[in-house]
Amino acid sequence: MIAFTVNGQERAVDAPPLTPLSTVLRERLHLTGTKVACEEGFCGACTVLVDDEPATSCLVPLAHVEGRSVRTVESLADGDGLSPLQAAMQANDAVQCGMCFPGVLMSLTALLARVPAPGEDAVRDALVGNICRCTGYEQIVEAALAAGEEPR
Repeated sequence: MIAFTVNGQERAVDAPPLTPLSTVLRERLHLTGTKVACEEGFCGACTVLVDDEPATSCLVPLAHVEGRSVRTVESLADGDGLSPLQAAMQANDAVQCGMCFPGVLMSLTALLARVPAPGEDAVRDALVGNICRCTGYEQIVEAALAAGEEPR
């Protein structure tokens, strides 16, 4: 059994230590917000936060998160309300197909936690590991800048 915290809840999973975290999240814990696309760590769709740092969960072996904290996109909304970042994404029409979006949200959540009011360059740097084929990134960047302006 490998024990770790997921979205604030203690969990223990009986799986081989080298099982990708993305597989455990989706298939064992039924947290399907984490998307799996390339399975090579290239696209960023499966990005989650491990101890508040972005990580491509398709490349993280389950054993690596033992005793650590993992946050998925499911942790962002507060009950029925969206997080400020999610609300800004919606207001700026930043979501299109949605495949990349959980990873984008997690990367930007980590940035906004470190830098509450980032500049455009910081937002673009935070998105380097996330490939979006639909938006061209402009609405995503605008939304992240707007969310950074929101009072916390």
